[in-house]
Amino acid sequence: MPHTSTAVEIHELSSPADLQQLTHVFDDVWHPDPGNRPVSVDMLRALSHAGNYVAGAYVGDRLAGGSVGFFAAPVGRTLHSHVTGVSRIGRGHNVGHALKMHQREWAVARGLQTITWTFDPLVARNAYFNLAKLGAVPVAYHRDFYGELADELAGGDESDRLLVSWSLGSPAPPAPADTADDLLGAGARLGIDVVEGEPRAVTDIGSGSAVVIPVPRDIEAMRRTHPVVAARWRIALRAALAPLLDPAGTRRAIRFLRSGHYVVEPTGD
Repeated sequence: MPHTSTAVEIHELSSPADLQQLTHVFDDVWHPDPGNRPVSVDMLRALSHAGNYVAGAYVGDRLAGGSVGFFAAPVGRTLHSHVTGVSRIGRGHNVGHALKMHQREWAVARGLQTITWTFDPLVARNAYFNLAKLGAVPVAYHRDFYGELADELAGGDESDRLLVSWSLGSPAPPAPADTADDLLGAGARLGIDVVEGEPRAVTDIGSGSAVVIPVPRDIEAMRRTHPVVAARWRIALRAALAPLLDPAGTRRAIRFLRSGHYVVEPTGD
C-alpha cells in the first residue's frame, strides 16, 4: 500500500522505467556531472531487487522526489539512507518529510531500529530538518567524505559530511525555545566569529562550555556567487564542529536552531 501525506503518494520502485525517472529527479536536484551521478539505474535495480529501500514520491501523477537506502551494520538493525532528493515539482508539498516518514515505517516493519545518513553540515535547512524536526543525532564529522562530487550544489568544494543516527523508537524533540542570543548571554561560547565577512573558527573553548556555531543562511547560493567565501565557511565549520564530535572527547548533545546555529552542549555523562 502507498503511504499518503497530503497530496503526496510514496511508492517503492523497481521497474527500469521507474528507476530511470528517479535518476532524472536526482539530476534535477543536483545537476551532477553525467559521469558521477548519485546513483545509476543499474545500481538502483540491483538495490531494489535485493530488498533494499528504493522509493519515489508522486505529486499527482508526477514523480517529484525519491529516496534510496540499503541495509547496513549492525546487521539486522540499521538502514543507511544514501540519497534523498526533492525536485522543483515537489516544492511546497512536504515531500521530504513524507519520504522520511515512509522510510521510517518501512524500516520498522522490517525490525530495524536505526536509520543513518549523511548531509552537508553547512546547509542550514537540512540541518534544521534532520536535527530539529526529525530528531536525528549527529555521531561523526567526516572530512571530504565523498571526495570531489562535481555537482552544482557542492560546487568545487570538498564534501564534508555530518553523519547522523535516527532512533526509530524515539519521538521527535520539542522545538527549541531558546535562541542563540539567549545562550550566548547565559555564557555559551561562539564557535565561529565573523569579522568583516570572514568566518573564523574559535578554537580556545573549554571542554565544559556550551558552544553556539553559526552557518550561512544559504550556502548553496554562496557557492555560486562567492565560492571562496563559501570554502572558508567550510574550513571554519570543520575546525569548530569536528573536534566537538571526537569520540574520545567530552560527550556532547548537538541541536540546531531555526536561526541557523548549531548548539553543542556537554551532557554530563
